[in-house]
Amino acid sequence: MKVFCGRANPTTGSVEWLEEDEHYDYHQEIARSSYADMLHDKDRNMKYYQGIRAAVSRVKDKGQKALVLDIGTGTGLLSMMAVTAGADFCYAIEVFKPMADVAVKIVEKNGFGDKIKIINKHSTEVTIGPDGDMPCRANILITELFDTELIGEGALPSYEHAHRHLVQENCEAVPHRATVYAQLVESRRMWSWNKLFPIRVQTSLGEQVIVPPLELERCPGAPSVYDIQLNQVSLTDFTVLSDVLPMFSVDFSKQVSSSAASHSRQFEPLASGQAQVVLSWWDIEMDPEGKIKCTMAPFWAHSDPEELQWRDHWMQCVYFLPEEEPVVQGSALCLVAHHDDYCVWYSLQRTSPEKDGRAHPARPVCDCQAHLLWNRPRFGEINDQNRTDQYVQALKTVLKLDGVCLCVSDGSLLSMLAHHLGAEQVFTIENSAASHRLMKKIFKANHLEDKINIIEKRPELLTPADLEGKKVSLLLGEPFFTTSLLPWHNLYFWYVRTAVDRHLAPGAVVMPQAASLHMMVVEFRDLWRIRSPCGDCEGFDVHIMDDMIKHALDFRESKEAEPHPLWEYPCCSRSVPQQILTFDFRQPVPLQPICAEGAIELRRPGRSHGAVLWMEYHLTPDSTVSTGLLKPAEDKGYCCWNPHCKQAVYFFNTTLDPRVPPGGPQTVTYTVEFHPRTGDVTVDFTLSDALDRGC
Repeated sequence: MKVFCGRANPTTGSVEWLEEDEHYDYHQEIARSSYADMLHDKDRNMKYYQGIRAAVSRVKDKGQKALVLDIGTGTGLLSMMAVTAGADFCYAIEVFKPMADVAVKIVEKNGFGDKIKIINKHSTEVTIGPDGDMPCRANILITELFDTELIGEGALPSYEHAHRHLVQENCEAVPHRATVYAQLVESRRMWSWNKLFPIRVQTSLGEQVIVPPLELERCPGAPSVYDIQLNQVSLTDFTVLSDVLPMFSVDFSKQVSSSAASHSRQFEPLASGQAQVVLSWWDIEMDPEGKIKCTMAPFWAHSDPEELQWRDHWMQCVYFLPEEEPVVQGSALCLVAHHDDYCVWYSLQRTSPEKDGRAHPARPVCDCQAHLLWNRPRFGEINDQNRTDQYVQALKTVLKLDGVCLCVSDGSLLSMLAHHLGAEQVFTIENSAASHRLMKKIFKANHLEDKINIIEKRPELLTPADLEGKKVSLLLGEPFFTTSLLPWHNLYFWYVRTAVDRHLAPGAVVMPQAASLHMMVVEFRDLWRIRSPCGDCEGFDVHIMDDMIKHALDFRESKEAEPHPLWEYPCCSRSVPQQILTFDFRQPVPLQPICAEGAIELRRPGRSHGAVLWMEYHLTPDSTVSTGLLKPAEDKGYCCWNPHCKQAVYFFNTTLDPRVPPGGPQTVTYTVEFHPRTGDVTVDFTLSDALDRGC
């Protein structure tokens, strides 16, 4: 049997559905999962183990059998902890069949097959009774159903059902309680991830300002949380406006409701400013007394920053208020957390909603199109004035005042820059109806609806009539396309350039004129953990899980790069950056592959966890925009990455095992190939000590 999977196609700039082996989808899910990250989370594992021991003891002290229900068991780790702690029997539920099959093997391997039953169902499908999955209700409920937002993976409905149908009243629960915290801040940087700022363009006639449409300013934004590694945001990037506020708690030992609710906390602002962003995180208490606590607090709010546990499966949340609001130091306000069964959002109010009887507001939904077309990093990229200035300076060197400009990038403002700098006629191609509507609004807000022509069609379908019979003297792109996942996916610009070749005037200028692919070998401070084998976890053998992930990676993922925003994941360079491929946009896409091979010398000591790849776009011979490294690595190798882009990472699986001593290979050889037919880039690595490459 075959299945269809969506994959970005750089030759068409779209996501296409390809026929894959029936096992591909779950192999990919396993390979890119957070299972290894969770098993490496020492703080999480220890706190769960302590909480489970205490819960089993409380049940045993009552003279009862300890019957455990473990929802979302994964490897079966928490159930094995429970049996080791003295539980009489565990019913471990895992809906993902490949994971359930591995859990059965791990449980058997560790000698718990007679005390743990793996149930391959969703918890809402589990039955109770003589012929059911469980003979009776459990009196200990253990779960790990949480995401960065706490409730985004359906924790509330799962708990609600479990209490009604699967566990005893007043059962023990591990964790016992969760509390969500929030802190109100002003942050131009974070606000730039949500709103379009005025953009200034210096022209020969003076300064021109591109202003956002009123509809965009008033839009409440995207409904989804922005989860990031908040510990990598500098304290200088925001101003704290409130103390850390406990917004709401959920007691998992009692009946839980998944109904929509609002929770208000009154506070007095610590400073005057513009309330824009709510930073949020949660902690879980494993016992009723709250002595065993696992917290996601960032370093400035952590009780012991030196003991901060790195993890990627749980991070911190950034929420954007519907509109920025002025606050005055000492003048009381109410921060309100709203949630339904899966999402959380925030509002700022002058009085408590409980006092004025207001109904729960609906989940925010974008009505301006911008938040549907641009993700948060893209907002930040467009709002980057320094980046805009670089494009303006490059445009000034290539733009002819009597020229015809054709812009090709999704939802780009380059066409407006070209107009303000004096292009006689400007066309912009917008493939999608959403980008067409958005750009039309932006042009209208800036009185340019009659100055810039929007063409809503695929570039290969462009006709002379679309360009009013004129030839293009300047083909312009950032390039940026919404379907791009990996750095080289934006090479779609090259395919567009090829498709419109017949519409280009003799001597037409293409900007950027070229691109280059760069690579550097790095040692990650923490990110390596997501692909590192675990072996033993809290005394339990989980090698079978390691083997499962390795098999999934070998299925295909070891041949593919992973996109990561490396500004969130500190690393040190082990080599100097190296240019490994070039792409000449002044010429059409070649028919034959572009290949190169070479070697990278490792000049700094440490572990070689993997290779990072990124694109650099050469706007002109004197102006280059990097999607990766922004400046040479510091003396100690610390790297500064473009915060608006994701870089491509190839992990070397032979160097990810922390049990292997550092040192190892001193040279990494590579073969890289650009495939014109698919638009993809493949890289193969060999480490100098003949260890195999993997990711």
